[in-house]
Amino acid sequence: MLWVKAFHIISIITWFAALFYLPRLFVYHAMSNDKTSVERFKIMERKLYRGIMMPSFILATALGAWMVIDGWAFYATQYWLHAKLALVIPLIVYHFYCGHLLTAFKQDKNTHSHIFYRWFNEFPVLLLVAIVILVVVRPF
Repeated sequence: MLWVKAFHIISIITWFAALFYLPRLFVYHAMSNDKTSVERFKIMERKLYRGIMMPSFILATALGAWMVIDGWAFYATQYWLHAKLALVIPLIVYHFYCGHLLTAFKQDKNTHSHIFYRWFNEFPVLLLVAIVILVVVRPF
């Protein structure tokens, strides 16, 4: 299980890197006016989402589920884990909302400003802080 945990942590790091970077690309994409830049951002966003973000998400959730299922007898009474998993749900929603925004940019139908994306980019940071505290400190 230590190998599973190690690869879970690696996939989480990769997933969060993409969760932080894709909205940053959206900021710059929303500020772009020239066709060359817009097309370049579309390619970068698509490759990041499909090539890094989605595989990392799948691996992180699969490995996390494996660990929880394997150790359920222990984890059933670990309420810090229940709280962590509750925070993972909005993170997954955020992930797929990023995919929705990616599609809007792809179709040139973005309706948000770069300021929206600057604020939008902060949401996974808050979840990351809370999740790490729950996992390391295990307050309950």
